[in-house]
Order: sequence, then structure tokens, then C-alpha cells
Amino acid sequence: MILTKYQHACTVLTVNNQSLVIDPGVWTDDFVLPKDVVAIVITHNHPDHNSPELLQQLQQAFPEAMLYGPSDVANDALIPVAAGDTAQVGPFTLEFFGGEHAHIDKSVPAPQNLGVLVNEYFYHPGDSFAVPSKPVAALALPVTAPWMKVAESLDFLRAIKPKLAFPIHDAIANKTGQDLVDRLHGAVAQEVGCTYQRFDASQPVTLP
Repeated sequence: MILTKYQHACTVLTVNNQSLVIDPGVWTDDFVLPKDVVAIVITHNHPDHNSPELLQQLQQAFPEAMLYGPSDVANDALIPVAAGDTAQVGPFTLEFFGGEHAHIDKSVPAPQNLGVLVNEYFYHPGDSFAVPSKPVAALALPVTAPWMKVAESLDFLRAIKPKLAFPIHDAIANKTGQDLVDRLHGAVAQEVGCTYQRFDASQPVTLP
């Protein structure tokens, strides 16, 4: 499985030259259309995870690609899923967890949110700290957001105990802020026996 991490919360997984795209959002300025996209997952209906423009590009380029997400994601091609659902598409087994977006403020309506576990290996939680009921080897770890404090992200890392974690959801932090969260999360990663590493689109990573 090859992981390509784009800006903010977007990740692409590739197996046998087939790709799964997760959360292409409006802050994903470096996104490049992968080859042979068989599935797209939108964890929730916020624009930083669901760019109408990028989603349209993907659906035009890959009209047969399956689109999964919560039922409040507005798209005619959507296959609505909920916590506890599973789906098999190409080489990808998808399992969905959680169901609720993390609380921001009483003035901000919370959409549905689903974390997705791919091939019982890679977990993307969207905007939540929902812990799946299965072990996770590779974790897309939210590190900055209006809906979280760092202590929650650190506890989430401790709860998951993955072999590999990398930061996502950090477009609101400048380089100084990213360095700070990397130091904090790197220390906890070492505590739980995890490798913490920052990736970008220039360096696709082969996951074991």
C-alpha cells in the first residue's frame, strides 16, 4: 500500500495501481489526480474535507469511482454509510466508525463524521477522535483544529498506539506551530512505541 499525503487532511492510498482518495478539501492546494481512482471517501461535509471542485474533477475523470460518506454529504452519486458499515471496492476494504463530528461550539452545527479503517491497517478519523474497535497500524492524526486541544490529540495517539502516525489537519498552523505539535506528538509517539513522521505529496510512502 502506497500512501500519498496532500495538504491538510487529504490522503491517497494506492494498491495494485488502484487508488482510494480520502477527504480532498479546499485547503488541499497541492492535489494531483491519481491514476485509476476506484473509490472516494468523504469523512464529513466541511469544505476543508470536501471541495466541490476537487470532487467534481475526480468524478469527471473517474465516473465509475464509488463515493462513500455520511448521508448529509450532498452529492447525487453518494453511497451513504454509517458507523458499523463496511464496503469492498477494488483492493480496499472500508470499515466506518464514529458517526459524530467533534464539538466546536454551540453556534456551529455539527455534521455527521465517519472515521474510515482501510484494509484493517490505515485509519483516517476525519474530524473526530473516534477509536475503532480494531488495531490500527498507520494513523492519520489530527493535530490542530478549532474543535480540539493538543491534549486530546495526544490521548488519541496513546489510545490507538499505531506503529506509524503522521500529522493531518494542520493547514491552520504556520511552520512554527507545526514544529511545536510535531515535538509534542513525537514525544508521545516514542512513549507508545510509534514512529511519528511528517509527510508531503513529494514523498509517497510505501506502508508495510
